[in-house]
Amino acid sequence: MGALPLNINIQEPRWDQSTFLGRARHFFTVTDPRNLLLSGEQLEASKNIVQNYRAGVVTPGLTEDQLWTAKYVYDSAFHPDTGEKLVLIGRMSAQVPMNMTITGCMLTFYRKTPTVVFWQWVNQSFNAVVNYSNRSGDAPITVRQLGTAYVSATTGAVATALGLKSLTKHLPSLVSRFVPFAAVAAANCINIPLMRQRELQVGIPVTDEAGQRLGHSVTAAKQGIFQVVVSRICMAIPAMAIPPVIMNTLEKKDFLKHRPWLGAPLQVGLVGFCLVFATPLCCALFPQRSVAQPSLCPPRRRRTQASMFGPNGRMAWEWHGWW
Repeated sequence: MGALPLNINIQEPRWDQSTFLGRARHFFTVTDPRNLLLSGEQLEASKNIVQNYRAGVVTPGLTEDQLWTAKYVYDSAFHPDTGEKLVLIGRMSAQVPMNMTITGCMLTFYRKTPTVVFWQWVNQSFNAVVNYSNRSGDAPITVRQLGTAYVSATTGAVATALGLKSLTKHLPSLVSRFVPFAAVAAANCINIPLMRQRELQVGIPVTDEAGQRLGHSVTAAKQGIFQVVVSRICMAIPAMAIPPVIMNTLEKKDFLKHRPWLGAPLQVGLVGFCLVFATPLCCALFPQRSVAQPSLCPPRRRRTQASMFGPNGRMAWEWHGWW
């Protein structure tokens, strides 16, 4: 068997990102919780394989499957721009175990005000760590921006949760179980635009069909942020809508009535089962790199921008990160 060729493009995902199936396969690999169990030595080994390959050095005996495995392990633990190792809970592979725990607790402890406030605060604190860990190199998050987004999202989530809790206290218990979802959805609508406010001000990178950067588009940034908000809310729907219905039914049965301590772990498990599928599938709803017409540019700049595009008048815009 000959040495592995150097023409494999590991800068891009392994699967076709123009299709939903290709994006789903990519994100099932990226969000694989098993990557959290890898040791520091395994992570460094994968990093060395990837960096050596990019430098034109092929590890002896390396196969293409092993190269891609190392690539995804590397991506799961190291920042793509800075190369620094991400804090454990800030990694994509931590999304399912962290969110299943936090969401499960939000759905379990929704009756008392102190626990509502506490778990909404925990959720937004976790989001802040994820957002900072995965900040873009093109539009870095400042401490002030992070703090503003964190305080605003936490305030919005808590206010929504407490307000709806008050409004639904005389309604059936099943209705009250959906209050945490409404609070999370409201927080996403606040948090994500605030975290991406620099991109709303200066735009996100726009490239031609060859990948050469042409400039920045604020309109494309708005579209991308809207897609992120939609995907994050869609991601929460199965995990925060299906378990409450199941738990509401089970809690009426004698089994849980005599074993109330089983409620929290059972709910966390149900949420986790939903998130294993919802997280990658909702990440795959929209492509990370989209093609658009010059109409995305503001009218007063459209003529100048359009002259830089190819013969079909199309441009590609890059969206860094689904957060």
